[in-house]
Parts: sequence; C-alpha cells; structure tokens
Amino acid sequence: MPLFSRKETKAQISVVPAQVTKAAAAGTGYSRNHAGPNMIGQYYSYVEGEARNRAMQVPAISRARDLHASVISAMPLKMYREQWNETEREMEYIDLAPRSWLRRPDPQIPYETLMAWTFDDIAFFGRAFWYVLSRTADGFPASFTRLPAGSITTPDQEGPVWYAPSQEVYFQGGQLDPANLVQFISPIQGWIYSSEQAIATALKIEDARYRNANTAIPSGILKQTGGEPLSGQELADLAAAFNAARQTNQTAALNEFLTYEATTATPDKMMLIESAQFSSLQAAQITNIPPYLLGVPTGSYAYTNSRESRWDLWLYGTKTYAECITSTLSGNNVLPAGTYVEFDTDEYLGEIDDANMSREMVEVDEPETGENRA
Repeated sequence: MPLFSRKETKAQISVVPAQVTKAAAAGTGYSRNHAGPNMIGQYYSYVEGEARNRAMQVPAISRARDLHASVISAMPLKMYREQWNETEREMEYIDLAPRSWLRRPDPQIPYETLMAWTFDDIAFFGRAFWYVLSRTADGFPASFTRLPAGSITTPDQEGPVWYAPSQEVYFQGGQLDPANLVQFISPIQGWIYSSEQAIATALKIEDARYRNANTAIPSGILKQTGGEPLSGQELADLAAAFNAARQTNQTAALNEFLTYEATTATPDKMMLIESAQFSSLQAAQITNIPPYLLGVPTGSYAYTNSRESRWDLWLYGTKTYAECITSTLSGNNVLPAGTYVEFDTDEYLGEIDDANMSREMVEVDEPETGENRA
C-alpha cells in the first residue's frame, strides 16, 4: 500500500508581485573582471569537458546516458508539503500550487533540455550547477541557467569526490557568488572519475574495430619460397599491391616462388564482437543500467514487458539521480522552508506497485490449461 496520501490544498506560498530583481551577484566583488558572471550566457565559451566527450564515444555509455536522461526529462516537477497524520500515524503529502519556474526553470531552453543536461553533469562529473538569473519579491529564485560542470573549477574541492557545495567556484576564470548558485551533489561518483581505465579500454576496442572495418577480408601472410631473396622494401611493395587487389576485388597473381596463407581471423572475429559485448557489460556497470537495456546478453535473466523494464531502469539506476535533483531543489535556498518538489512519476511508471506487477507477470507466464480455458 502507498505510504503517503494526497490532498489538494491551496499553495503555501505568499502572494508576491510579478516583479523580479537581478541576481545578488551583480555589483558585488565577484564580478570585477570580464570573466565569471559576465561570461554567463556567452555560449561560445561553454565546454562540456574532454573526458566527458571521450566517454560519450563509447556507444554503450552514450546509450545509457540517453536512457537515464529520457526518464528524468520526461517527468514534470510538482510541489508538496508534509503533514503528520495522528490517526494513521504516518506522514501525509499535501500537493501545493507550483511556483512558475517549475514549468520552465531556464526561460531560454525547454524544461526537457535543461533536465537532461543537468543529469548529464551529475552523471559524468558527480555534480551540476544552476545559476540564479532572477528572483521574485520574496527573495527566492525565479529563473535559472545551467553552467556546464566541465567549465567549472573549485579550488576548495579538487575532486573527484565532492563533499558539499563549494564556497569557491570559478566559471571561465572568474569567481561566482555561491549564494547565487544551486549546486547538485551526486551520491554517486562521476563516471569519468570512477571508471577511467574501463572507458579507455572501451575506446581502444572501438579503435581496433574501426581499423578492422576497413576490410572484411581476413588477413594473411605472403611467403617467399624460392628465387632471389627480396629486400624489405620490395616485400612491402609486393604486400601493398597484393592487398590493394584483394580489397578492390581484382585478381591478385603470384609466381611459383610466392605462396599466400590466410589467417584464421574471420570477419566476425576481426570486429571483436565478444570484446565489444564485454565492454558494453562494463558500461552497464559504470552507468547503473540493467545490462539487457544495452543489448548485453544476461544469461537466464529476462524481462517480460516494457513496464517491468521501465521499473528496472528507474529503481536500479535513474531514481538516485532524480532524487539528487529534487532534494537539491527542495533546499531552503530555492524554496520556502517546509515546501518540497518531486518528480511526478505516475505517467512514466504507471500507478502500480511491485505486488501488482508481479501478479501480472505470473499471469502472462502461466501456461494455459483446460481449466483456464473454461
């Protein structure tokens, strides 16, 4: 049974004028040079980070990133407050009217885009940053913009583990006022820090597959069995000409002093399919994705329907990142005390519980009998 009940009520937010004010950083000592706050919105200078971009060259990691991002960006945010129910002896969630920014935190880009790239920073770097662009009359943020984690440096925390929001944040060489930042600190270490060797290995496998993809013809050895010995350059030229003829489906000719021995490297072995599968399995472990969602064989484990696969993705992977985002946005620097936000998961997951899902799976898998048919 659900642990919480829902009741509609009026918003617990004081009515304030629509007027917005500039972020507090303007006019402070944090913006004395042309970097920092003055570079916000200068998108030509934004970078995602070389390590992150290299990791995205691994197909399995790219797919895992998109799976997580598609879940988070598809779920809207909603506000609530908590109230103790003496009769039921449990907490109740009471829905509240949302603040205007919940629909579009960044006025420049869609909600889905902002949430997907916020997750991207949290996943790869272990943290993400929103900068407060404006505030309402009650002093709380009214709009934000994302600052790429790859463009941020924090001398007070060098990483790769982040212990708390940084108090010394530099963007494009200029210091930012931490009071105007919302810092998302992941409970999971960033992918680029926790799995450097696995990512490097996967990239080497992809490089080898790319080289081998230049030809589907198995490699071989040209061997001189008689005649005058050829020089190294002559052997190289002979091999190049022979290989060019094979690749263009032309006829390659050999005399009685040369023989060709094909290796056992068949096209499927040359594409390193087993190595690529192992690399994908490691990527699933790195990114907290059920392996079967990346097309990795998992033995006897299988899912029966798309609903169960959504639950697996949510419970074993995306939920931790989603709660990192909502817990941060529920802080007193973003919302009034006692009010919180959460993702509305009903549309994505459906209003079912684990018990119902298990019963549905049993009914699907149960063989039909004469009694059932009757």
